[in-house]
Amino acid sequence: MAGRIVLDADSEVANVEISNPGKRNALNGEMWAELRSLFRELAGQETLRCVVVRGEGEHFAAGADIEEFHRIRSTRAQVTEYHERLVGEALASIYDCPVPVVAQISGACAGGGLEIASVCDLRIAARSSSLGIPIRLLGFPLAPREMEWLVRLVGSAVAAELLFEGRMLSADEALAKGILSRVVDDGALTDEVRRCVRSIVDGAPLAARINKQQLRRLMADSRPFTPEERLNAYAFADTEDYRIGVQAFLDKRPPKFKGR
Repeated sequence: MAGRIVLDADSEVANVEISNPGKRNALNGEMWAELRSLFRELAGQETLRCVVVRGEGEHFAAGADIEEFHRIRSTRAQVTEYHERLVGEALASIYDCPVPVVAQISGACAGGGLEIASVCDLRIAARSSSLGIPIRLLGFPLAPREMEWLVRLVGSAVAAELLFEGRMLSADEALAKGILSRVVDDGALTDEVRRCVRSIVDGAPLAARINKQQLRRLMADSRPFTPEERLNAYAFADTEDYRIGVQAFLDKRPPKFKGR
């Protein structure tokens, strides 16, 4: 069966599943295109508060489907199309998603799988998972756009270790190197992600979107915010959610935000 991207969503939470279990959820060209389209659609959903990306079964995603290389990655033109239009735009659509995106990582998270995780906002992994980009024996480097996101996350020293040595890191090693947000026992992964999502959904959704915008801005450009950027951020004071949150705190009760 060909791989696919499966969406299970309600108005607030979208679960995006990478499904190619016969190949440890390796991604083919069609799957990258599906990811790109799906996240572009999710970006326009105003009630959405959180997205979870996970793999079907035991693994997150073991990279690219190498069996299709001769069909879609054999010439320079094909390679350019693959990385710039398919992989690059799919990763950009995840990175640009306006709500928090959580990667639920188990098993293998390698190559393109780690690239997907690197453009998520939070990465929660099972202790037995392994992470890396073992492409050093495949004859090609990491594409420039894909390297940008990796280096933004882990820095050039860790990126060099992953690329030059091709090491697959344990979850605990990846946590120590700043790749992961946290690591839990294998049997606790699903519950931990649910707790994470619940915390995000219970929070003020407009504030979360603004926080994400500001974090992305600083990740891409470390210069201080401009006066215009700073002043625009204070528009939160005009929202109903701001009043709801403050009043709920004063009343000592949980807030019920409306996203407006």
